[in-house]
Amino acid sequence: MSRSLEGVLVKKANKKERFTEEQIEELVACMDPITGPFFFMKNFFYIQHPVKGKLLFKPYEYQDRLVESYHNNRFNVNMLPRQSGKTTCASGYLLWYAMFVPNSTILIAAHKYTGSQEIMQRVRYAYELCPNHIRCGVISYNKGSIEFDNGSRIVSSTTTENTGRGMSISLLYCDEFAFVPPNVATEFWTSISPTISTGGRAIITSTPNSDEDTFALIWSEANKKIDDFGNERLDGLGINGFSAFQAFWYEHPDRGDEWKQEEMGRIGEERFRREYNCEFLIYDETLINSITLSEMFGIDPRERMGQVRWYKKIDPRNTYLVALDPALGTGGNNAALQIFELPSFDQVGEWQHNNTPMAGQIRILKEVCNWITSFGEPQIYWSVENNTIGEAALMTIRDIGEENIPGLFLSEPIRKGHIRRFRKGFNTTHKAKMTACVKFKSLVENKKMKIFSKQLISELKTFVASGVGFRGKNEESDDLVSATLLVCRMASVLADWDPNVYQFMSEREDEEILPMPIFVSNYIG
Repeated sequence: MSRSLEGVLVKKANKKERFTEEQIEELVACMDPITGPFFFMKNFFYIQHPVKGKLLFKPYEYQDRLVESYHNNRFNVNMLPRQSGKTTCASGYLLWYAMFVPNSTILIAAHKYTGSQEIMQRVRYAYELCPNHIRCGVISYNKGSIEFDNGSRIVSSTTTENTGRGMSISLLYCDEFAFVPPNVATEFWTSISPTISTGGRAIITSTPNSDEDTFALIWSEANKKIDDFGNERLDGLGINGFSAFQAFWYEHPDRGDEWKQEEMGRIGEERFRREYNCEFLIYDETLINSITLSEMFGIDPRERMGQVRWYKKIDPRNTYLVALDPALGTGGNNAALQIFELPSFDQVGEWQHNNTPMAGQIRILKEVCNWITSFGEPQIYWSVENNTIGEAALMTIRDIGEENIPGLFLSEPIRKGHIRRFRKGFNTTHKAKMTACVKFKSLVENKKMKIFSKQLISELKTFVASGVGFRGKNEESDDLVSATLLVCRMASVLADWDPNVYQFMSEREDEEILPMPIFVSNYIG
């Protein structure tokens, strides 16, 4: 053996050796293309237990099935609970693959640098404890990569948009892929797919996060096993060619009901359901509780009026709130319009677009109100946000003529000291937005407000705590949410003179009011 630059023992490359018959038999068993990885991991793969130290790997039943899934399927997507040994299994299999499948390029992509280094550390630890007659010689041995004398190499990296681009990858391993930022994950998967399309393999492993990220999409398609003719695929794979593997917390022999109750007491039900029960609950501090979000499912529009999506038929006996959050209309942020019904507080319709000029936005507002009145004479209240860009909306409304838009232009009085000043529309300050967030959260989580839009639900899943407020995560769109918050503010103004709305907007004693993800009492007064 020779000592590497890092001072650890590795096997020198291309060194001639003598083997006993027993060693040859063990080497041949490791080389077996069917049973090789199982024999190797159970006889020569050592792990570093956090309490017990150095141990020979003894897989649990579900870990055997996991390695079998790795080995028998070209594409794997695996959803496993925390601390279930998924990284340990992957480290052992990747080391076997590198040493016994010559000329392989293995890429480890983790959502954080520390994650990729942790996997490499486990690979290196296992390699250093392998007997010489089993392990390959090493040409290059670094913290982030290992190159073997059989032509194989293992490379680790943080997952970015360009990770692996230009490489000819034999085996891709993605760790905790659900926690890669959505825009990065999408671009990464787009760029990496061609590199494994010519015969490469992929293993994607994670605990779940959002049900709309790239990991969730791959997982969902891997579980769709019906072909175009309505027949179940004989190979057991999903429509994307992936094999889906899932294990549950109770499959671990050291975990039972008592452990569950203790762990749930430490981290709470929400985190337990996500981390151990593998439910798609949002990891971030979303405004709406992630358990509530997981139970929200949108529907397809019942009809469309141009780009306006309608989810419910107009009832002339009801009252309608129409709120516009304007935008420049130059391809940046969306302008968004929400329509809700009182007293049910059901979402009736919505519209959004980022290339409609201000005059077009007000015209759509007018057309929506005209559409509602075409069913009879329902009461309509409409309004716009009047901040910055909203001033242009007010000017456009004056040009069109407020009286030409059906319904009542609802505005929020502005109080400065003891003087009440009046300005058309709603001015959104931090205090006003946070107050609306609190009310919106209460209405949704107590199932008073019904949301039907898939697009709005999608925005809510990325509408997260940021500093002392809320905004779309990673610059994700939140314009539909902003328009809905304006609806809540409009309803609060109506509650001042309509006892039915007041009663609806007031919290009952039996309603559960979940805490906000951030401390806001100093900001909303």
